Amino acid sequence: MPDINAIEGCLAHLALEIGHSPNTQLAARIILERFHTWAEKKSFVWQDIREEHLEEYIRLQSVSRELSPSSLKLEIVFVRWLFRYLHSEKQIPADPAEKLEAPHIQRHLPETLTVEEVEKLLDADFGNDPLGLRNRAILEVLYSSGMRAGEIVTVRIEAMNLSEQTIRVTGKGDKDRVVLIGAKAANALRHYLEKGRPALAANRGSGEVFLAQHGGRLTTARIWQVVREAMKLTGLNKKIYPHLLRHSFATHMLNGGADLRVIQELLGHASIGTTEIYTHVDSERLQNIHHRFHPRA
Repeated sequence: MPDINAIEGCLAHLALEIGHSPNTQLAARIILERFHTWAEKKSFVWQDIREEHLEEYIRLQSVSRELSPSSLKLEIVFVRWLFRYLHSEKQIPADPAEKLEAPHIQRHLPETLTVEEVEKLLDADFGNDPLGLRNRAILEVLYSSGMRAGEIVTVRIEAMNLSEQTIRVTGKGDKDRVVLIGAKAANALRHYLEKGRPALAANRGSGEVFLAQHGGRLTTARIWQVVREAMKLTGLNKKIYPHLLRHSFATHMLNGGADLRVIQELLGHASIGTTEIYTHVDSERLQNIHHRFHPRA
């Protein structure tokens, strides 16, 4: 039987050495435990498994579970990690997953808002009560920093330096980075911290910047609601969600001449390849302009 301890060792390696997020760790556990069950039914030990066995397993998963290409790719990626780990730990003489091919996933260009649409969204009139001041600050910070919704709800008071217009953020994989905010976002934050947050924090002493109505920490679902409320208030005829502001931030930075490496750092992308998709967004915009205005397009 395949040793289940190898699965635990691989998961610990992915969590500690690679720095996978909790959600990615959970996905890896589900996939590798499913693979272990299959190998156990086959009465394999790890040393028995060859490339053709892995191809058989992948075909079985693809057909029986009707996996999409992206889900199938995830299965293959974590099976690869498992055998890479087993080989590095000298538990198997060779890595049978080394040449295992993952399906090609067509990358979809992220949607973005125009600068004018963003400005309209940020002008949403939430009112001047504590929740209105909070919501305005949330929108300004989302766009100004490119932060994820899950990051903005965890930002604490001590992580902000409004005089330098910086915020220390803990992102995916518990990796810290410093993001920058503009003057308008900093002013919206000051206004909220002076006149809005004290009223929300009156009943509880939570250290997060953005608080719920009764003083507790916000959820990411509430961030979605704030963005949707702004969309309704401004009458923008688009499906708007928090990550759309992140995409728009990156695209507008690139269009303004920012270096791709700087954008990578601000977004907290582990790989420059993830950030490079924004160059394709910009290329598409240039193509559209060329097709519209070039006499021989």
